[in-house]
Amino acid sequence: MKDNSLNNHTTGFTLIELLVGIAILGIISAIAIPNLNKFMVQTRVDNEISELHRLLLSARNTAINTGKNVTLCPLSSNVCGANWQNELSVFTNSDNSLANSLSYNSVNEKIIKVKSSSKIGDNLQFNQNIIVFSPTGRLATGVGSRFTYCPKDNVSLARRVEVSLSGRVYSSSDSDNDGHDEDRNGVDVVCI
Repeated sequence: MKDNSLNNHTTGFTLIELLVGIAILGIISAIAIPNLNKFMVQTRVDNEISELHRLLLSARNTAINTGKNVTLCPLSSNVCGANWQNELSVFTNSDNSLANSLSYNSVNEKIIKVKSSSKIGDNLQFNQNIIVFSPTGRLATGVGSRFTYCPKDNVSLARRVEVSLSGRVYSSSDSDNDGHDEDRNGVDVVCI
């Protein structure tokens, strides 16, 4: 007669092995989740800055190609508002005057591009009321402009887009590798 007790192996985990595995998974999660949250906020900010940069370039290029002033602002009932967190619109102006640049007339003017509103709680700060590109590609408002995007979750990840008087568009970067973006002059980007 053969002894079959040696061939009856059961496979699986013991309760202790299972608890140790869960504990290791918990420790790894505790380390990874805060870094994942920062990564997600940074990705959101980078996407917003890239989209704003493209919007500004579209406005400038349209002004050059059409020979008309082009406005970028948050439209509310076809009038430029001051809430830059809202949807932003780029439109051509039927008359190349700054007075005409403050409102959109659907009969004579054309919407070129629209950027959706920022995430609720995030703040897009702008140091002007309106941005207008002239047919030469320069700023018609006569003042350099800067947008600062401040995420609600981590203001240390703020980024900036600057528009020089010549109409050129620049995005901030972390030039000194300290984890905070700096503008073209090397000054840290801060939210007000």
